[in-house]
Amino acid sequence: MDYIEVRIDVKGQSEQAEMLTALLAEIGFESFVEEENSLLSYIPEQVFDENVLKDFFENSFPSLAEVYSWKKIPQTNWNAVWESNYDPVFIDNKVCIRAPFHPKPENMELDLIIEPKMSFGTAHHPTTAQMIQLMLEEDFENKQVLDMGCGTAVLAIIASKKGCFHVDAIDIDEWSCENSEENAQRNNCDNIAVFQGDASFLNENTKSKYDIILANINKNILLRDLSIYENSLKAGGLIFMSGFYESDLNDIDSTCKQLNMKLQKQSVSKDWCAAIWQKN
Repeated sequence: MDYIEVRIDVKGQSEQAEMLTALLAEIGFESFVEEENSLLSYIPEQVFDENVLKDFFENSFPSLAEVYSWKKIPQTNWNAVWESNYDPVFIDNKVCIRAPFHPKPENMELDLIIEPKMSFGTAHHPTTAQMIQLMLEEDFENKQVLDMGCGTAVLAIIASKKGCFHVDAIDIDEWSCENSEENAQRNNCDNIAVFQGDASFLNENTKSKYDIILANINKNILLRDLSIYENSLKAGGLIFMSGFYESDLNDIDSTCKQLNMKLQKQSVSKDWCAAIWQKN
């Protein structure tokens, strides 16, 4: 699969880059790399529509309409892109997330080797980091877990290493599923099963099955699929969600309340929010 790279000049404005990331994800962009003055965004070539992109900037970010460019990136060139920008991530002095070419750290509870390729989820973004921080505080021992929109499977791998019984990792993107399987094998996690699909997969295959659901996606998809997640969660089970701004928390919590799920915990980093709800 070939990708289109869109380079946007954000002049070091991290808040603007984060908002762009969230909104571009809603029109099909899958992966992002932040440079000092630019945001690189990637979308499958068969999904890319130059007119849609032009309308996006003219309607949502007119100030950036003249400072972006795009080009085709063959899949085989992706490693050079992410290796040049990919540093190890350390979380709470407990977790290291690194590429295969990084040296192994000392005195880490969890050491993950993640090769992201075209998939989202290396913990460089605040939403992934916050999800991991919340996961570190919870008991996963012998739990049935779902990682929805798994990306690189980084959350599934952490759940596995924290002692869960089994993880189903689901992503709509074929490349992400392939990457998730590779990363699960790379980290010796044989209790992770990867499936390609969206929330409809849960309607067809699960009902009240999971003790914990992990969903780091975006606000619109979360709101659309929350009732399906609730139906797949055991009574007393937990759902961890991120991929939305702090200002969106009330909207998501309101829907969760309607589904008989109560907010238990939340965190905020750079205006991004992550939170845990429990099903009554």
